[in-house]
Amino acid sequence: MKTPVTMLITIAWRNLWRNHRRSLIMLTAIAIGLWGMIWMTALMRGMVDQMIDSSIRTLSGHIQIHAEGFLDDPSIEHSLPPATDNPALLALLESPHVTHWSERIRVPAVIRSERDVHGVTLVGINPQQESGLSFIADSVTEGEYLEDAHDSHILVGRKLLERLETKPGRRIVLMSQDPDNNIAERGFRIGGIFDTELQATETSYVFTGIETARAMLKMGSGVSEISLLGPDYRNLEALAADVRMAAGMADTRTWLELDTYMASMLDVMDGVIVIWFGIIFLALSFGLVNTLLMAVFERTREIGLLQALGMPPANILFMVLVESVIMLLIGLLAGNLLSWLTILPIQDGIDISAVAAGLEWAGMSSTLLPAVKSSDVLLANAIVLVLGIAASLFPAWRASRKVPVEAITRIWQ
Repeated sequence: MKTPVTMLITIAWRNLWRNHRRSLIMLTAIAIGLWGMIWMTALMRGMVDQMIDSSIRTLSGHIQIHAEGFLDDPSIEHSLPPATDNPALLALLESPHVTHWSERIRVPAVIRSERDVHGVTLVGINPQQESGLSFIADSVTEGEYLEDAHDSHILVGRKLLERLETKPGRRIVLMSQDPDNNIAERGFRIGGIFDTELQATETSYVFTGIETARAMLKMGSGVSEISLLGPDYRNLEALAADVRMAAGMADTRTWLELDTYMASMLDVMDGVIVIWFGIIFLALSFGLVNTLLMAVFERTREIGLLQALGMPPANILFMVLVESVIMLLIGLLAGNLLSWLTILPIQDGIDISAVAAGLEWAGMSSTLLPAVKSSDVLLANAIVLVLGIAASLFPAWRASRKVPVEAITRIWQ
């Protein structure tokens, strides 16, 4: 013999399918609502993640260490000693808490070809350390990447090359300032061209070996900055605190502090997602409540008969809630499956090159990669399930409050 709980679940299941059309419409609404939550969130997350990744890979990293005053006046006068002069900092940089790190020299400069002159930022790098840390190694599409820290070739962005009206293999001249405020000038041969999604990056930076830059600028062993990556760009507080302790008086900042625009975008996106989920559920809740109220109204006499036969009001309430939960679970299953089937084919990206030029200011590329995060999927499912059950309490309560005699005679209270 069935237990009361099993019996109530069986009745709820059968009640759900007594009106197939209404139940299927509600299930479809739940599935499409959940799909809309996950789908739009994946696109928005993908957009923001690409913007953040572009910012981090464009020489930002997760954390940067500078000499005091460098960010206000990025000149050669504000330089740091290398990490090898600070054993505590070097030990931290080589620890598992840091995935990649590199030292750089970064100074304003002027580049001159036989045709034109352009203002740029000269960046001296260690080519091996930059791999995996920044965009440089992966973006060289013509010529050769720098071999080592002593490489005297220069990497130039394609757009800058076009403006200078020159080509790989030709010589250009770079001018900057040395520590004595004298002109530091040197000729370089163009060794490679790099291409990026943003033209501003191609026109703003040129790269050479860090030792070559030191020799040109007469700055000894100093560096302009130390950039590093941690395991997660969101959770940097603990790592940043360790870096600040090891770096001493140096100015240590996370990418959130260096790029306040992108930091605010991250906060805004989290809020937008919650609001979006709330709007979708609000639309679903009206349909769910209406469906259950109609189901209860149609079974008024039946509910009154069950109460007259001795079924407690609590069991009536439980039965209607179970009906709601079954509907929600089936809808959630269908919605998750639909989301997976629609996102899987575009996991390699959506081509938005037609409007990419207009979105360049935001750091977006011409391909939008959806980003499905388990936390977003769980949040969407939890909101629909928990708030769906809460919305079902009113119809269930109305059903449990019926007076048997009045219910049997179909008098709605």
